[in-house]
Amino acid sequence: MHSTIPEPDREVPADPGPTANGPAVVGIGASAGGLEALEAFFADVPTGSGAAFIVVQHLDPTRKGMLVDLLQRATRLLVTEATEGMLLAADRVYVIPPNRDLRISGSSLRLSEPEAGRGLRLPVDVLFRSLAAQRGAASVGVVLSGMGSDGTLGLQAIKDSGGATFVQDPGTAAFDGMPRSAIAADAADVVAPAGELAARVLEHVRRIVPAAAQPVGADQAETRPVDRADRADLDRIIELLHTATGHDVSLYKPGTIIRRIERRMALQQLDKLADYLRFLREHPAELSRLHRELMIGVTSFFRDPDVWTLLRDEVLPALFAAHPDGGALRAWTPACSTGEEAYTLAMTFLEALDRLPSGPRFTLRIFATDIDANAIERARAGVYPLAAADDIGAERLDRFFVRTETHLEISRRIRQMVVFAPHDIVGDPPFTRLDIITCRNLLIYLEPELQQRLLSAMHYALNQDGVLVLGVAETVGDATEHFEPVAERARIYRRRGSVSIQPARLLQYASAAAAPRPGALLGPLAAAPTQTPADGSRLHLQHVLERALAQTYGPPAVLTDHQGNILYVHGRTGNYLEPASGRANWNVMAMALDGLRLVLSRAFRAALASNREERIEAARIESDGVVRLVDVTVRPLGRDGVDADVALVVFDERPAPELPIGAASMEGVDADVVAALNAELETAYTELRAAYDDAQSTREEMALLNEELQSTNEELQSINEELTTSMEEMQSMNEELQTLNRELQRRVDELVSAGDDMANLLDSTQIATLFLDAELRVRRFTARMAALVNLIDSDVGRPFSDLTGRLRYPELADDVRASLAADDAVSREVRADDARWFAVRVMPYRTHDQRIDGVVITFTDITEAKALEARLRTSGDDE
Repeated sequence: MHSTIPEPDREVPADPGPTANGPAVVGIGASAGGLEALEAFFADVPTGSGAAFIVVQHLDPTRKGMLVDLLQRATRLLVTEATEGMLLAADRVYVIPPNRDLRISGSSLRLSEPEAGRGLRLPVDVLFRSLAAQRGAASVGVVLSGMGSDGTLGLQAIKDSGGATFVQDPGTAAFDGMPRSAIAADAADVVAPAGELAARVLEHVRRIVPAAAQPVGADQAETRPVDRADRADLDRIIELLHTATGHDVSLYKPGTIIRRIERRMALQQLDKLADYLRFLREHPAELSRLHRELMIGVTSFFRDPDVWTLLRDEVLPALFAAHPDGGALRAWTPACSTGEEAYTLAMTFLEALDRLPSGPRFTLRIFATDIDANAIERARAGVYPLAAADDIGAERLDRFFVRTETHLEISRRIRQMVVFAPHDIVGDPPFTRLDIITCRNLLIYLEPELQQRLLSAMHYALNQDGVLVLGVAETVGDATEHFEPVAERARIYRRRGSVSIQPARLLQYASAAAAPRPGALLGPLAAAPTQTPADGSRLHLQHVLERALAQTYGPPAVLTDHQGNILYVHGRTGNYLEPASGRANWNVMAMALDGLRLVLSRAFRAALASNREERIEAARIESDGVVRLVDVTVRPLGRDGVDADVALVVFDERPAPELPIGAASMEGVDADVVAALNAELETAYTELRAAYDDAQSTREEMALLNEELQSTNEELQSINEELTTSMEEMQSMNEELQTLNRELQRRVDELVSAGDDMANLLDSTQIATLFLDAELRVRRFTARMAALVNLIDSDVGRPFSDLTGRLRYPELADDVRASLAADDAVSREVRADDARWFAVRVMPYRTHDQRIDGVVITFTDITEAKALEARLRTSGDDE
């Protein structure tokens, strides 16, 4: 027990009441072994912290919890059980009641029936998600000892909203399942023993929560100024990030960067930007944490529902009408975070298809990308918390999701429509030949210069009349010549105008030793070098002419490094290059279409090895049912005075030749030769047909076998899910039993201590005491009582009348009955065989609920008092 725990008779502080805007709120989750961790956490929490603490523990739903009483002994704060609608107040601890889920709404508590059955409940996640939604950057979550993974998804939600997460060091936890799960998911900002976490939490509350207590996403319009003294340190931090991660955030809005840096500074208990810069240099791991902090991850299914309704009812039908023969449409969702927006687009597309009359068929391939590899992995998994159901709706849940007891899973049909890949929208080339781009709530975090560059890239990536969907707080700004509004209020635009790229005359690069910053080689985003003409008008016209000729007559081309990675794109290369599925790969050989990939790879290596131009004649490419013949030239540029190891790959399409067909083409050929050729042709055709039939039969057999294996695999998977569910139920019930066992053990310890106190008290009084039950059987006795009556430990439970003693007290039974009948004490003086006198007091034995359950008899030795009385009486008679 900590020495700082107040004494039991200390005065509990009065309820300070809620503050005007509500107190800072700290959510705490624990399970098995959590009682000791909670006691250690609260032992050093002082009054006046300004925070309210909400404790959620896995409890047996059939038993009344004892956590309130146990925690009250360990803290100076007032501990109370949460009730529906209770207002939050500072310096109080609120404990979840059994068989309830607990959320916050504003500054009050909300109780509800559990979302899942017993054994599958995740009450800590429920609380943490509500904290993230309600408090945003001011939310604080703490995970202590426990089994399982409850709390991990909730901590991730808190981190995504900009809040802070604290986790007990697994090495100090009685059960390390919950802490290890949170740490493995990268959901912990601070890891420390439970006794140290309180100070870290309160320091964070003091530093950051008052300034951050604003709605989620409030920094979308941040324009916080940067002090000139801090600007140099901020630039150095940005440069450190660029060096360590390869990503340039210099064109993010300063307020966005500073807000997240301040959060990391608060977690590290640093006050000055210069101190944090020094900390980053000394702790490289902090750079990775700061980089993840800057990745904006706030997203949800069907965010801004009206936008998706408009897309389904008007925009997509218009897109279908523009392709009356049907076809495969392509979409791109940059900055997709954990995938909700990409999956929302897939669901909206299918709903729009349902409204079409029978006719042309459409498919949609969605490329979803993000700079955060961890977010991409979560998006690929397609697993989301049950709380996401509130954004989806019952009908879509049934159609597009598989619901389990613990989470939601994207259906296979939706998952197969989306390809996820890591991708830096600032530094990597865009996808091309797109019909739809949804880029919502990204541009608001970027400076106007970068916004316009990205909009130019999106204009290049879209097909003519392609659709761009931005967030409701974003616009196309100065790019109105490239996009026309479809629905201005919903921020949906249609592409217009010609391709917005510069001519391919900018083959001027810095030295290879001076590596370009990310974003310096942005394909269609890069601008051609400008010159200051002596005669500005004449050279300007010349520049316009060169640009028009290059775009009209110049063949499509790409500029690559010596490994084939694309640095710059000129013209529309979609007929020859296409991003491959899976992890984004911008290598020209990987992107080449079938029929071109092998010969291009061979020519590319030969050209760079010999430093001579290599040419591929009439390569045959088939794409979307169209056959093309293209000449490809690979030209190393080192000999052209370019101080960089780069190559130019040019695609020059030629019309397909007309092959001579018919008898006219065979004029002058000997008939026997023709007959022999026809016979050989017939034989070859027969053999080819037989081989085709065999291959088809083998394919069908393999398909049948694959279906059987798939069916078996699904059965095994179903069995595995059932076993997993059963295991989770048993584990959760075990946690509840562990929690209950700890509480009961603590109560037993208290009872043993109370028994020792009572025994010592009775022995110190030197009073013989006997406890009888309602049927006058021995319940308990003191050591001095055993000297008056022949009592040993085995006599407990025997009727008192069976015992012999030295007392001359035949009226004992009558006195006991009289005391019970009158509900009052009966007193008498009795004599023992050894001439000693005792004052006997018979009193009813009352339980804590005022029920009479026996008697208590005390025997006080008054022998000396009786002797004195006798002497006084004799002395009086003599006088």
